[in-house]
Amino acid sequence: MAFELPKLPYAFNALEPNIDARTMEIHHGKHHQAYVTNLNNAIAGTETEKMSIEDICRNISKFPVPVRNNGGGHYNHSLFWNILTPNASAAPVGALADAISTNFGSFDDFKTKFAAAATTRFGSGWAWLVKNEAGKLEISSTPNQDNPLMDIAEVKGTPILGLDVWEHAYYLHYQNRRPDYISAFWNVINWDEVAKRFSK
Repeated sequence: MAFELPKLPYAFNALEPNIDARTMEIHHGKHHQAYVTNLNNAIAGTETEKMSIEDICRNISKFPVPVRNNGGGHYNHSLFWNILTPNASAAPVGALADAISTNFGSFDDFKTKFAAAATTRFGSGWAWLVKNEAGKLEISSTPNQDNPLMDIAEVKGTPILGLDVWEHAYYLHYQNRRPDYISAFWNVINWDEVAKRFSK
């Protein structure tokens, strides 16, 4: 069963002015589509075609680089589109909010630490909020299209929030101002979706 590009749950322009329509159109329709196409080509005719993208990531050390790069790209972007929304609330509530306060001191402290992980990721990569195997929250970042689900990750766990800091995610609108893009990210987070992932 070939992997497919998931549909966006909102229009390309729905996240403006925080993320512009042209960036969304290229990011989703060109970049993510390329990861899907290249992943399908890399696993064509192998047993890997029967695996879920999550299981591929969990066993990524067993696969060649094209599967790692494109499988990671597909998983990461599929998560990314779903944790964005035009109807964002300012902050999480309930169990997720409590866990963030417990693990990071306060929501503002969490935002500072997460933004630091995103800002200081050299070159291309991602910043993550991860639920580890012990059920605790951790912040991490990964290079390229790696993610915390992968067995090669320094910080392992289930990603519940991720921020793409590849230049293709923001350069048309923000140019080299990555911190401005990170700041805008807080305005479009779907905390309900993040909370669902946390509760799983």
